[in-house]
Amino acid sequence: MPSNLRKPYLAAPDIHTLPSHLPLTGLGLLPVNAYVITGKEPILVDTGMAIDRGYFEQELWSLVDPRDLKWIVITHDDRDHCGNLKEVLMAAPNATVITNGLAVARLGEEWDVPKHRVRTVNPGRTIELGDRGITLVRPPSYDSPSTIAVYDHRSAALFAADSFGTVIPELVEDSADADRSAYLDGMALFTRANAPWTALADQVKWERSLDSIRSLSPEVVLSAHSPTARGRTGELIETVLAVPSMDPWLPDEDIEVEAALTRYEAGNEGDRQ
Repeated sequence: MPSNLRKPYLAAPDIHTLPSHLPLTGLGLLPVNAYVITGKEPILVDTGMAIDRGYFEQELWSLVDPRDLKWIVITHDDRDHCGNLKEVLMAAPNATVITNGLAVARLGEEWDVPKHRVRTVNPGRTIELGDRGITLVRPPSYDSPSTIAVYDHRSAALFAADSFGTVIPELVEDSADADRSAYLDGMALFTRANAPWTALADQVKWERSLDSIRSLSPEVVLSAHSPTARGRTGELIETVLAVPSMDPWLPDEDIEVEAALTRYEAGNEGDRQ
């Protein structure tokens, strides 16, 4: 099976990106990233897409020995974030999953995550994992009720789940190498498409939802759907702040709605005769 996975690269001195992507016809490319945090107790943030199965594990185990992996953070239960969770857990006997309790329940629709290998957490909690502390926060935009984002205090990096994701014309490792307008416009588009409820959001409450990100003031934002964003947290916040004032976004349709309605009405007219 073909894979969209590319070679890992460093997002920070102790953080490796496992990058893949999805082509979105007519829009561009959507990055799909998982991350490996090295250290005393290595951490994997998300487990990539099932379409990359085999290739994902190969690249992952080139960065960390399966016996050394201690933690697997699942930001939420969508397939592009947990597509290889079962395989990684089977290969890494000492790894424990950290995720929200809702994610465990929703993952149970496909397979039972071994309960003794899971620790459930909620936004607002800070925990120690080996030589680093992480704080769990609710990111501003999300498409699953189980979503958690992770702030790593040691690297000052925010693993933002779907928040601050973008659709871009060409894949780059660092957002500084992307066209600024295309990068930020793609972020506004992705946020509206991935979280259509933002069109209903109260602007004051929406701005308040970003307070936790402001207070953490991450030096690096690592979205699951964006190249590395270093030193531009304020710019990213300003971009997504404008989303509720924008028109809702919907993909193109293949069906010609007016023609379909005409055929439907003609059929009903025939039934009445």
